[in-house]
Amino acid sequence: MTDKKKPAHSSSTNPYIPKGDGDEAVQAYISAMLGWKGTLGKEIDATVESAFPEVRKQVRWNTPFYGKEDGWFLAMYCYKNYVQITFMTGSSLDPVPPKASKVEGTRYLDIYEDEALDKEQLASWVHQALKLPGQKL
Repeated sequence: MTDKKKPAHSSSTNPYIPKGDGDEAVQAYISAMLGWKGTLGKEIDATVESAFPEVRKQVRWNTPFYGKEDGWFLAMYCYKNYVQITFMTGSSLDPVPPKASKVEGTRYLDIYEDEALDKEQLASWVHQALKLPGQKL
């Protein structure tokens, strides 16, 4: 018998979280991130909030999104061995986040268990993304 209060996870360990708007939905996702990924999720969330206190949040497609009045600029997703931060306008950031995407303009940063989050760099990317048009979903 499974505990109905515990969220299920995909084979990649990404939490299955109901869609929702606001911080509460994103905090539910972060709380369901397994092990070290949960600690990293809290760091990512706190860094984004510190860089942009007015940030909009939502969970769609089992993914937390961060945005502003005209659209979304960042998301995160759990994979088996890493957490991926998605920068919707990443190809316009300096330096460009390291991992390319098939989606034009999008770039990724993968963070593994033994790597530290570069909070200063993440905050810089958030500040840069705020000057660019947000992405509609």
